[in-house]
Amino acid sequence: MSHDKVFKATRRYFLSSVAALSFTTYASHVYAQSISGKLPWHPFAGEPPQPSISGWYFFKPEEARAIEAIVDRLIPADDLSMGGKDAGCAAFIDRQLAGSYGDSSRLYTQGPFLPGLPTQGYQGEATPAMRYRTGLAAIDAFLRKTQNNRGFAELSAQEQDEFLKNLEGGKVDLGKINGAGLFNLLLQNTMEGFFADPIYGGNRDMVSWKMIGFPGARYDYRDHVSKHNLPYPHGPVSITGAPTWSRKS
Repeated sequence: MSHDKVFKATRRYFLSSVAALSFTTYASHVYAQSISGKLPWHPFAGEPPQPSISGWYFFKPEEARAIEAIVDRLIPADDLSMGGKDAGCAAFIDRQLAGSYGDSSRLYTQGPFLPGLPTQGYQGEATPAMRYRTGLAAIDAFLRKTQNNRGFAELSAQEQDEFLKNLEGGKVDLGKINGAGLFNLLLQNTMEGFFADPIYGGNRDMVSWKMIGFPGARYDYRDHVSKHNLPYPHGPVSITGAPTWSRKS
């Protein structure tokens, strides 16, 4: 046997011996456990943090006034539910823009940047935070120039609706900003804030879930699976649980 073959054989034996030893050492510290009569986890051990319902993390005061007025016209209050402002839609958007959604840190954002199909969504370089900051500034500049130096929050409800209708239809000249695209972003985020779990700052008091009869994050529906065409008898529950649930120390 040549020197090279002897070396390779010795090396293979050494590596296999180390692997076997490592496995034996690791396995010797792993013990099987039978779980009976108790849960293998502690309640509320992974409880998510609660967002603050006051203050702004991303929006400046004048931007906050505008966005609250916008969401209140996109989801106006009626006999079915409160409006978008009271439901916390603006707070939801604010928290999202202050996080990873705002700076697109979890998305691929490198070029080339080319116009996409309508079904492909936004394909530009600007992050959602940048789109909101520049978009709200452009809206304010346009309105102050055409509406006697009034911002969106200072317009009447009818004037606000008319402006949003024109923005959606691409009839508002915001310079380099695509007005229709900005409207779609505002509408999408407002709907998300209205229907998302309250842990994210919107859907306060689970108002939208109560309106549509959505039970929320309940973990067990077995008693109701076979009850067809009957409304679910219990109210909705957030990811954080129900206020009536007691916590044992």
